[in-house]
Amino acid sequence: MGARGRPSMASLMVPYNPTEIIQRPDAPYDLTDEQAEEWRAIVGTMDPGHFMRGNYPLLAQLCRHVVNARRLAQLIEPCVKEKEFDRKEYGALLQLQATESAAIMRLSRSMRLTQQAVKRLETTRHPREKRVKNPWDRE
Repeated sequence: MGARGRPSMASLMVPYNPTEIIQRPDAPYDLTDEQAEEWRAIVGTMDPGHFMRGNYPLLAQLCRHVVNARRLAQLIEPCVKEKEFDRKEYGALLQLQATESAAIMRLSRSMRLTQQAVKRLETTRHPREKRVKNPWDRE
């Protein structure tokens, strides 16, 4: 037979164990230094336990896409400033940039890294916001 009454606050509390610190994942060795720096920046902004092992390949690919997008932006700038404007080259670079942006967006959404996914619903709504009643709801 179990104990009677409500459980005490002490029994409900989770004991704090300072040795159980969740480590943030380190960048894989197949990433370049620039990509590894991007990895650490992304991982540093999220909670330590946010990324599970299954997300590591997606996160590595996201870092590659971000670095490639930066490089494409560096290639686009001189193309715009040239006297002889080459439309085909410029269009091809913009198409590549759009592809990189779409990949970054898909990967970020799938790992819930976007601002919309990070913000909690309770913090975005005004606390006194009244719920609109549906016509079929009865009072």
